[in-house]
Amino acid sequence: MNASRTIPVRVARVEGVTQDVRRFTLECASGGRLPAYSAGSHVVVTMRGKERVWRNAYSLTTPAGARDAYQIMVRRVPQSRGGSAFMHSEVREGSELDISMPSNFFPIARRGAKHVMIAGGIGLTPFLSMLPELAQAGARVEMHLCCRPEDEASFSELIAQRTTGGIAVYTDLCDASERFGAMLARQPAGTHLYTCGPEGLMSGVASTARALGWPASHFHQESFGGGSHGAPFTAVLAQSGREVRVRSDESLLEALEREGVDAPYMCRGGACGTCALDVLEGEPDHRDFCLGEAERATGCQMLPCVSRARGERLVLNI
Repeated sequence: MNASRTIPVRVARVEGVTQDVRRFTLECASGGRLPAYSAGSHVVVTMRGKERVWRNAYSLTTPAGARDAYQIMVRRVPQSRGGSAFMHSEVREGSELDISMPSNFFPIARRGAKHVMIAGGIGLTPFLSMLPELAQAGARVEMHLCCRPEDEASFSELIAQRTTGGIAVYTDLCDASERFGAMLARQPAGTHLYTCGPEGLMSGVASTARALGWPASHFHQESFGGGSHGAPFTAVLAQSGREVRVRSDESLLEALEREGVDAPYMCRGGACGTCALDVLEGEPDHRDFCLGEAERATGCQMLPCVSRARGERLVLNI
């Protein structure tokens, strides 16, 4: 692992939030205090199964000052690569896990005149640590939540516990520009926009914001997935000549780790750029939220935590 040292933790409590979302309370296995972190931070949880190791990033949902225990929320995804299923089926009170030091690529823009937050489903988790801090500072906050009808009551309560502002909840499918266009157009100068949720929602909000002229510096996204599934392909490691087969149910980064390749990472969600690799041959299928359009067009770099290959083969400078 290259996201700095790991911390052994013990699962102190497991609670059901919705039918397929559980909250895990993690305490330091040695009994000490956990590292401090800022609102919007996440940790990477290492889960060791009998035949496979998963490393998934989860937002910390406790207030930023909490150091006696961390809390994360995990939604069980039926067709995921298996990490969420492991957390739901194998992890219970008393289980021990390893987590990374907290990292934050989704911080609060503290000079923002106003903060508009759009969450999709389990994408509400990073906002749960941000809302109390903004409320304490007396900041102007506008919260929008898109979720399934069966999750509305539980998710709305989680948000209401952390903010004095109102919540707009949507349980029906709708185009992002139709739903949020007018709202984004009327925001005052200096407003910052934050989104976290499914790729379709985030890309729709991003397109709408760009069309309305929102400055890139005032638009923030967080993602913890998107690269796990796709057609299998072969990655050729140019520095050694080794070939690594990337399965359809794993990311390129996971395949490199499976083969013992020392590949750097931090967010594992295509947001920070730490894992970027140079592409010598082949065409990447970009799924990140980090590289700009010009960088993508060159095809010279890719983020293996989420991006894949458009063809059957990529040659990487690693």
